[in-house]
Amino acid sequence: MLDTMDLSWKVAMRNWAIYRKFLFSNIIPTLADPAFFILSFGIGLGGFVSQIDGMSYTQFMGPGLATSTALMTAFFSTSYNFYVRLFYEGITHAMLTTPVGPREIIFGEFIWVGLKSAGMSMGVVLVLLCFGLVDYHYLWAVPFVSLFVGLACGGMGLISTAMVESINQFQTVYAVVISPIFFFSGVFFPINQFPVVLQWLAHLSPLYHGVVINQQLLWGKPNLFLILTHSLELLVLSMILCFIAYKLIYPKMER
Repeated sequence: MLDTMDLSWKVAMRNWAIYRKFLFSNIIPTLADPAFFILSFGIGLGGFVSQIDGMSYTQFMGPGLATSTALMTAFFSTSYNFYVRLFYEGITHAMLTTPVGPREIIFGEFIWVGLKSAGMSMGVVLVLLCFGLVDYHYLWAVPFVSLFVGLACGGMGLISTAMVESINQFQTVYAVVISPIFFFSGVFFPINQFPVVLQWLAHLSPLYHGVVINQQLLWGKPNLFLILTHSLELLVLSMILCFIAYKLIYPKMER
């Protein structure tokens, strides 16, 4: 088991070594998207929206945008990026000629997307903090929440990688699965406006649970019951999605 974890960590660090070669160009899009959302929705649309729970619309969106960064970071890393390494570049099969096996590659990918998601989300939070849009007292907890959001969404990405027959089909996955999760998980408006059935469906979204937890933390008025219940649901979803992803992607790597 120790050998597996050691090799998995080396796989994650291999991904980091490649990523940091173009660190600036990799980070800028991740930080730019939330900034443009703040400008267009927060400042533009926010001028037509009254306060939500005593906050400006921009303050309301802040935690959700930071958390959604984990969704996008993890999904694209384990869908397009992993698919290319597996089926086009042959990097995955080259790694399999070493002591690294499919299990270590998959675990390493989970380690990588978890840490990457946590770091990217924290970067967005720090930008929001500079504009006074979030409270700083519980910043330390945000990376842990985003890590589990990243694991769950990374699992979704690997599941789609295992199921698509062409790289072009990721567009369908994004349109049918990722976009609805992004727009209907409480990032832009409270979901208590939805019909009860849709509110319950939102509980199937790992992003929704991460958004609720980070809202409690970054608004500076944490509700311990909400944090604990949504943390438990997020943990369960992460475990289920990662397990399914492991079972589906493993056979693809043995071919």
